[in-house]
Amino acid sequence: TDGSGRLLAGQTLEAFVISTAHVPLFSIGLNCALGARQLKEPVACLSALAGTRVSVHPNAGLPNVMGGYDQTPEMMAEDVRPMLETGCLNVLGGCCGTGPEHIRSLAALAASFSPRCFKPQDRGLQLSGLEPFSLAGATNLVNVGERTNVSGSRRFAKLIREGQWDKALAVARQQVENGAQILDVNVDDALIDGVEAMTEFLRLMGSDPDIARVPVMIDSSRWEVITAGLDCLQGKGIVNSISLKEGEAVFLERARYIRSRGGAMVVMAFDEEGQAVDFERKTAICKRSYDILTRNGIPACEIVFDPNVLTVGTGMSEHNAYAQDFIRTVSWIKANLPGAGVSGGISNVSFAFRGKDAVREATPPVLLSHAIHAGLDMDIVNAGNLAVYDEITPE
Repeated sequence: TDGSGRLLAGQTLEAFVISTAHVPLFSIGLNCALGARQLKEPVACLSALAGTRVSVHPNAGLPNVMGGYDQTPEMMAEDVRPMLETGCLNVLGGCCGTGPEHIRSLAALAASFSPRCFKPQDRGLQLSGLEPFSLAGATNLVNVGERTNVSGSRRFAKLIREGQWDKALAVARQQVENGAQILDVNVDDALIDGVEAMTEFLRLMGSDPDIARVPVMIDSSRWEVITAGLDCLQGKGIVNSISLKEGEAVFLERARYIRSRGGAMVVMAFDEEGQAVDFERKTAICKRSYDILTRNGIPACEIVFDPNVLTVGTGMSEHNAYAQDFIRTVSWIKANLPGAGVSGGISNVSFAFRGKDAVREATPPVLLSHAIHAGLDMDIVNAGNLAVYDEITPE
């Protein structure tokens, strides 16, 4: 709409391309608002991003003070020429101020150039809010802010129950300011209408550009809440989670639905027999899930596994290896399920240490440090409130 590089709805061009990447588009392009001279750089950007045809339908220059357009067909063709010379276009036309002579002039010019070459591109997991997010471009572990989760924050749960939306939005804003690259939103509570609360909160988040710039993780154990959340996202989000708990047919149906709405998906290590707690079960379930999804058209980069961070220090000997099994599973997934990501709710490991604050605060960053070395991609965490591993007292 202007020189800011954003579309009318606030998204950057790259964020919009990511939002529509799941659709088998004939072409994607820009039209109206600007003349060809002003569209040169945005079209070059679009050409570098799009895995399909690129189109442009410029105005005949910028409008004059009377709202008319002064560019002649020859002037417009000269402004379009650089896009053709750099091989950015597949489809060319005209918008405001253009007529048959303009189109005739553009067609004559285009006849001397070859159309842009393109092919679908694998860029790994890409999400978007108003701005793009690429897992491949993240140099460190990706922080998923958990304070907008009623299970992770009693204060947030109280605000949602009481409909204090402004204060709930302040929690989300603070998470982004503290470094959260994705916001985990969960409203699963017996006293909350999940569909209504998810819809209202995501719509309000979407209207606040400071919050809406980051992607959303829709987190719920209720399918109707997940689908309601997907309806509210402008960008490309990620669903947390689906699993084989209800069998392969339901699992695949839900994965396809999420994909059709543009979402990526977290897959839990859970099947018809229950939650995986040891290395053998975790890896077997993740492998089975991966094979089902990838054989049915779900790109591997859209799959993020959660191999269950379980609590240690409970006093039960069978729980002693839970953290080690998680680390081993992360490493196995990265080595054996190409393209897939790995996530974890790292703070779960320390739940047995309630009342022993020093130990409870120290345990998650220790697990996190080892899991990162094993290949962990993202962690659902209270952004800005995690101890630094190197600063932990060894004792």
